[in-house]
Parts: sequence; C-alpha cells; structure tokens
Amino acid sequence: MGVIETKKVRARRAVKPSAADVRALLPLGRILDGDCIEAMRSLPDNSIDCVFADPPYNLQLGGDLNRPDGSEVDAVTDHWDQFDSFRAYDEFTRAWLAEARRVLKPDGALWVIGSYHNIYRVGAILQDLGFWILNDIVWRKTNPMPNFKGTRFTNAHETLIWASQGEKARYHFNYRAMKTLNDELQMRSDWVLPICSGGERLKENGKKAHPTQKPEALLYRVLLATTEKGDVVLDPFFGTGTTGAVAKRLGREWIGCERETFYRGVAEKRIAKELPLDESALTTMQAKKSAPRVAFGSVVETGLIPAGSKVFDKKRRWTATVRADGSLDCGGQVGSIHGLGKELQGAPSCNGWTFWHYENGGEVKPVDAARDLYRLASED
Repeated sequence: MGVIETKKVRARRAVKPSAADVRALLPLGRILDGDCIEAMRSLPDNSIDCVFADPPYNLQLGGDLNRPDGSEVDAVTDHWDQFDSFRAYDEFTRAWLAEARRVLKPDGALWVIGSYHNIYRVGAILQDLGFWILNDIVWRKTNPMPNFKGTRFTNAHETLIWASQGEKARYHFNYRAMKTLNDELQMRSDWVLPICSGGERLKENGKKAHPTQKPEALLYRVLLATTEKGDVVLDPFFGTGTTGAVAKRLGREWIGCERETFYRGVAEKRIAKELPLDESALTTMQAKKSAPRVAFGSVVETGLIPAGSKVFDKKRRWTATVRADGSLDCGGQVGSIHGLGKELQGAPSCNGWTFWHYENGGEVKPVDAARDLYRLASED
C-alpha cells in the first residue's frame, strides 16, 4: 500500500502545472529588490512572454568628461556600470541571459539594448546560449549628445537585438500594427526617435533621476511589435520604470528587477500615475515634402496625440478614436488617418494630416500641428 501511495504522489508531482498555475506564482506589477540574477531565479520556468533588458553598458569611462567651456558632462559614472574586466562583464552577462532564457516561454521574445561598448559582447553570448537573432535595430537619435572634444564621430545611435529562443522557435510579431504605426509603410530596422528629454525626463531635486533613461516611444514600439494585451514583460534592469509605465499603458503585465533603492522609489511613483488605455484604443489593425517624413504613429507613441484620444473632421461629421498603433476607429470602421478619411468621404484620396483635427487646450488644431511639434522636439 505504501509503495502504491508513493507512486501516486510521484505521479501528481510529475503533472505539468497549467499556464494559469504558473501565472499565479508571478509577482506581477512588482519591482523585485536585489541582484537581477537572484531575483530572476525566483521566477518559474517558461513563464515570461517578453524580456526587455537595458543592462549596464560597461562604458569604461576613465574620468570626468568636460565641455569646451569647462562644465562637466552628466555622463554615466555610477558604480553599477563598473566592472573590473571584460571577463567579469562577460560572466555577468552570461549569468543573467541564462536566467532570461530559462524564464522565457518557448515563443517568448528577448530584447537587449546597448552601445558599441557592450552590444557585440552581449550578442555573441546570447548566440552561444542558443538564442536566435531576428533583427538588430538601430535606434538613431534625432538629438544625440555631441562629442564635445571633437575626437570621434558623435555617438548618434544605440543598437537593439531582438531574438527568439532558437532558430526554429515560434515568436510573435505584429507586422500589421507596425505597418499602420508607420503610415502604411513596412517598418524598417532603423528607428528615428528623440532621446528622453523635456517633460518626460524624470528629475529629483533638479537633477536627472537616471543617466540613461530611455524614451517611452522606444518601449512603446518594442511592446506593440512583439507582445499582446495581457502578456507578461520582464525588465531585469528596471531603473526608473520606463518598461513598467509603457506596459501598464498598453495593457501588458510587468515585473521589474532593480537593486538600487532610489530608482525603485522613482519607478513606483511614476508607474502609479500611469493610466492604462481604454480597451477600444488597445485594439490594433492586423507631407511637407522638404521636411523629414513623420508617421502618425510617431505622434501617437510620443504622446502628442496619445492613444485613446478623439479626432474629428473640421465640420465634426465624424469622430474617431486613436488606437495604440496609430490607426483610427470610427464606429467600428477602422483604418489609417488617410485611409479612413478617404473611406468616410467616399473620396479617391485623403490627406489625413489636414482632414483630422484634435483639441489642445481648448483650441482645435489639425493633427498636422502635432507633427510639427514632433519635428521641433526632434531638433532640440
């Protein structure tokens, strides 16, 4: 009898937990304290839909940086970005990537962002661990920090690696949403976005809360492209919570890991203020010729006309809701700003930038005005 009981117990233990059981174990909406590797070890296997990682860049700065006028450049000199050697950095990278691979679902996505200081080392290690690189994305900054000494080219971009669990692994890609976000053109692997500045830049006592805060538009595009509503996003290097804030807005669940008490406090306050988009806005679709081209999706993802906003034609015959990917919904009829405007009017074509309007501070403006604001911000 005892032997039979033991076999039954073993059989029960061998039953694979359901997805709901695994999800119930996750610390959703929480920032885990301490080292990210130890924090990730507390998470179940195959439980995360997407990992977005902005690890230390290991910049190897050899002292203070100064502008020509003698003022100090606010660069990354924090202890968390310092490693004794490349070998130490590689061991750290291998350890956290191994945990990321364990917790990711078989069809999960890995995103890593870095600069020339570290991204090639990270890329080689993630390939060694079995990840399969799907794209490398160049984030080209419209307003990068100049090279004050004039000794090198201005560092005007960073690189993101998007990888799946393996060469044959399934993965999610919301191609149609990306195309709509980009004004009905296939989204390219070079993304032109401004760095985090102005009101989006978090400050404490007049100083930057974090030296490498990423713009929300960057995370918006990453999450909209490779996750779905309700998916769980893990950020092992949470910082001041950009990933959590954007995930909450887009209806995704999030988990963060952050060992710095100060950053955790800033992130918690920030995310608490974030409001999720309305359900209808979360649904996505499966020029001035001399000026730089701007997609309506860029205006949406930077919050100039945020998802969930209402736009309307000048005579207010039609009112539409802006959706997360830059498409519009007018009573169930959906399309881009140009396509929907054309269909509603029964016209052969439509310039959506001048057809659709929005209210800003009680003033009615064409959505083209928001595009001009985007261009001005990109030039700052």
